[in-house]
Amino acid sequence: MLKLPAAVRDEAVAHARDGAPEEVVGVLAGRRGEDRSTVERIYKATNAAETPETRYEIAPAAELDLLERIDEAGLDVVGFYHSHPRGPAGPSETDARLAAWPGHSYVVVSLAGDDADLGSWRWTGETFEREAVDVIASGG
Repeated sequence: MLKLPAAVRDEAVAHARDGAPEEVVGVLAGRRGEDRSTVERIYKATNAAETPETRYEIAPAAELDLLERIDEAGLDVVGFYHSHPRGPAGPSETDARLAAWPGHSYVVVSLAGDDADLGSWRWTGETFEREAVDVIASGG
């Protein structure tokens, strides 16, 4: 399960909408557990992919900087989020081919419908497994 404060969810959705029609990307930071993780904040990144309309990538130097900032804040990397401006609502085959953090959450914000759809999947090292998202009130 992924616990996600409503304010953080709203920030990720706003980032996705602001970046459309390109995909956006960022890191989820908080407390990571085997079965349950809690996101406390997101760290937005610049999408460095050659085709940002259909892929996301964080440049290695930028990723290292974000990971250091998260560590300095005393937080864990819970996972990553990115958007699919035209869908699908879940991870794509490309997402699975490029996933590199087993046991971490991968949140996808789909803007394909009238309202944004947000879901989360844990990467096992071989496949994505859907996980429940519990949107909590800020401070909860």
